[in-house]
Amino acid sequence: MARHGEFDLAVIGTGGAAMSAAIHARLEGASVVAIESGTLGGTCVNVGCVPSKTLLAAAHTRHAARSNPFPGTPTSAGEVDLSALMQQKDELIGILRQTKYADIAAAYGFDIQSGAATFTDAATLLVDGRRVRARSYLVATGAEPHAPAIPGLEQVDYLTSTTAMELTELPASLVVIGGGFVGLEQAQLFARLGVEVTIVGRLAPHAEPELSSELHNAFLAEGIAVINDRAVTITRNGDLVQAITRTGKAATGGRILIATGRAPRTDGLDLAAAGVARDGRGFIIVDKDQRTTNPTVFAAGDVTDVPQYVYVAAMAGKIAARNALGRHEQVDYTGMPSVLFTSPQLASAGMTEAEALAAGYRCTCRYLRLSEVPRAITNHNTRGGIKIVADADTGRVLGVHALAETAGEMMLAATYAITAGFTVAQLADIWAPYLTMAEGIRLTANLFRNELPTSCCA
Repeated sequence: MARHGEFDLAVIGTGGAAMSAAIHARLEGASVVAIESGTLGGTCVNVGCVPSKTLLAAAHTRHAARSNPFPGTPTSAGEVDLSALMQQKDELIGILRQTKYADIAAAYGFDIQSGAATFTDAATLLVDGRRVRARSYLVATGAEPHAPAIPGLEQVDYLTSTTAMELTELPASLVVIGGGFVGLEQAQLFARLGVEVTIVGRLAPHAEPELSSELHNAFLAEGIAVINDRAVTITRNGDLVQAITRTGKAATGGRILIATGRAPRTDGLDLAAAGVARDGRGFIIVDKDQRTTNPTVFAAGDVTDVPQYVYVAAMAGKIAARNALGRHEQVDYTGMPSVLFTSPQLASAGMTEAEALAAGYRCTCRYLRLSEVPRAITNHNTRGGIKIVADADTGRVLGVHALAETAGEMMLAATYAITAGFTVAQLADIWAPYLTMAEGIRLTANLFRNELPTSCCA
């Protein structure tokens, strides 16, 4: 409970960073209140990770039936009932919103107040006009889809990653602007549900080039068109929407989906009144303690300029809460994993080759095609590969990257290896269960000592 009407920590938001902060502050014995102006749960459970991944799972299931590599076990895939899929998705969201957010708040003993939070000065927060007093404040309001200033875009009814998750009928065709993680997942989701899809943008531009090239080929093989260019104008062509690129190429579809990035959600907070500074793109500036330019206000998650993954937000929220209570901890990004949930998945942990070179390492790399991984061979699906980036002087593993089915599952082992300081020799000699995709990490590590082909378990 708050002491004398003042909480130890007031958290603005109820997403990943906010809930993590509230939980860990309560574990420290602090009094906490969370404030939510919209729907409980933030981006991940409502419009991000959960809905997109469950719909991707549905789309992948249909595609697996249509592209079955085993003629002896025939399968079939019928027409898609998008309305039923969306209803199933919404039911899942409702369950998780209750069990992972509302019930969690009750279990840890903090209240969630409904209302819009506004700072009136450096020490005063109003929630729908009511003053909420706290020793420290945490802004964890997240981010939302950002629409770029493309001439003509304002004249069309475009989709975002949020509104696309609300459709009840499939468009016949779709143009996706943006080749980042959100754009690629949305593109394959709709393509596998039967929509004709064109992507405008460079695919996975920050991934290892060997893997982004393979992913490009995988998309082409599925009939997804890719225009590796930037859209500069949007026009209407009857009932269709057309995106024109810098080189004059045109992508035409019944709907257009904008997936070019996200912007911090800070409207209405009046951060200037609180003395909280933002950078040129509007993200809240924090130091290594997650403290803003106002010493009593902290920020964490997507509202700050960090990798926009819910586990990063949760870690930053935990660190922010502890530091607000007097500690001095920092987020350690060593070995941080990421997963693009396409099929095949594109996943990584640690540094890319370019990042290692930029950091001053003299690095060495090895790349193994999935055609050399027994699990992929037995699956009759060998598209993809695994790349390891290592310090040439010490042999220490700096990064592991993979394009493969279940590549995301492989990254936990990769993160462990990187954070534990494994060398490629240690990684090559460690146990790896046979006929798993993760065994490919050990096989790739072995290339640093011997690039000749190996027997099944050698």
